[in-house]
Amino acid sequence: MDGPFSILVDDKKHRLDKGSYVYLPRGKDVQIKSSGAGTKILIFQKAYQSLAGFDEPASMVGHEKDIKGQPFLGNDDARLQVLLPDRPEFDMAVNIFTYQPGATLPFVETHIMEHGLMMLKGQGIYRLDSDWHPVREGDVIWMAPYCPQWFVAIGKTPAAYLYYKDVNRDAM
Repeated sequence: MDGPFSILVDDKKHRLDKGSYVYLPRGKDVQIKSSGAGTKILIFQKAYQSLAGFDEPASMVGHEKDIKGQPFLGNDDARLQVLLPDRPEFDMAVNIFTYQPGATLPFVETHIMEHGLMMLKGQGIYRLDSDWHPVREGDVIWMAPYCPQWFVAIGKTPAAYLYYKDVNRDAM
């Protein structure tokens, strides 16, 4: 989230800074070292659900600047960066959604899986069911399965959030 640090994974050292991300499979030994006060990291941790015919994904290290944001449903003002590959062996998605001021989700969404998000920058209004919540950088939301949701970016600067959700597995 902030501040430089390094991670040793698979006998290789990676220097990370704001915008970097790491995917680690279960049981992976790592060493994390901060090079200064104020370093913050965000961790999404979940039990991996294997899928017959697919191996568990290997470790990966990346940076958000290397992932081009794609217009969401054709809207250039709402762009989605897919951080983890959209392949069956991955049981979760982690993405960054960036909105220009005034941009919205094009409709109220409802998902069968729980998921959560953290506001990275800017501000907006997040609708959960019939409740409306002002959100800004640093705020965190957890959404239950089947909870209707919607977002609009407000203010004069872009808004962005990082979110995760379970994917590629039977929800039942």
